[in-house]
Amino acid sequence: MTLNLTVNGSRRTSASEPATPLVDILREEFHLTGAKPVCREGFCGACMVLIDGKPTPSCLMPAALAQGCEIRTVEGLGAGNTLNTIQQALEACDAVQCGMCFPGMVVTLTHLLTTAPSATRDDIRAALSGNICRCTGYERIVDAALTALAKK
Repeated sequence: MTLNLTVNGSRRTSASEPATPLVDILREEFHLTGAKPVCREGFCGACMVLIDGKPTPSCLMPAALAQGCEIRTVEGLGAGNTLNTIQQALEACDAVQCGMCFPGMVVTLTHLLTTAPSATRDDIRAALSGNICRCTGYERIVDAALTALAKK
């Protein structure tokens, strides 16, 4: 079966089995390695992508169910080589640690900043509850999100 997917605005095809997790196709076939298959159970957030604008763990999404949807990975959030607002703020606030969880956090925070432009510190913490980071206490990440919100 041929899977037809729209990833970061481009039509892509895959000959993978329909039940193949989307994260595997993104990484192995399309070479979009931002989404990380860490837990493969949907609770760590490292594989988060936007499916029709909503944060979705790509390790739980069978690729066939993503057909007809707009898939946006961390690689597709900026404009060319220009980082988006949250990526710039995370860099400016020195919030990035090892990088394993950050693509998923960027995806989650990009969605939050788009849908909740008046988000509070508590809103940001709640939005990040599905993203696990073992390297940081999250404060710089929350500060970066607030910095990005102030720029909008």
